[in-house]
Amino acid sequence: MNQQRLILKHQILLEKEFIKIITDNQGLLLKVCRMYGVRQSDAEDLFQEIVLQLWRSYPNFNSHSKVTTWMYRVALNTAISRFRKGRNAPEKQPLTALHQNLQDQHTARIDVQYDHALQHAISSLNKFDKALVLLYLDENSYQEMAEILGITETNIGVKINRIKKKLKQILNPYNHGA
Repeated sequence: MNQQRLILKHQILLEKEFIKIITDNQGLLLKVCRMYGVRQSDAEDLFQEIVLQLWRSYPNFNSHSKVTTWMYRVALNTAISRFRKGRNAPEKQPLTALHQNLQDQHTARIDVQYDHALQHAISSLNKFDKALVLLYLDENSYQEMAEILGITETNIGVKINRIKKKLKQILNPYNHGA
């Protein structure tokens, strides 16, 4: 009986810790959901799916990594794999009108920070490049991005430079030399 109480107390403690982590970092999750969920309902469904995947992987969380690194990895992998499976194939629409009910007080909204043309250009990128842009705009270090995405820091730098060139080309197709 005493063993059962200890297990229950441990489970309650884990749940409280997990809820605090999600609450403290919900802005990170909302950014990923906004980037990959076109319609509000898609973003809400994705948020729930990401939280579920985070809960499932929480017992294996390596406390040597930053919490945000672990959360980004799980969130981006969940979002990318969800769309690989063909569910909720995204439509091309700007973010501003679609996510009014997903307000985030802890972090600047990407659709407010950046203009419509840049949003449209980012939405045209493949899923991996979108993830990299999100991490870059969120000012993660190359080391953090490499750890989250599972590639080398050098590869991060190369990919970011290519994405920047691609975005410049999309935003200004007549200025090839810039």
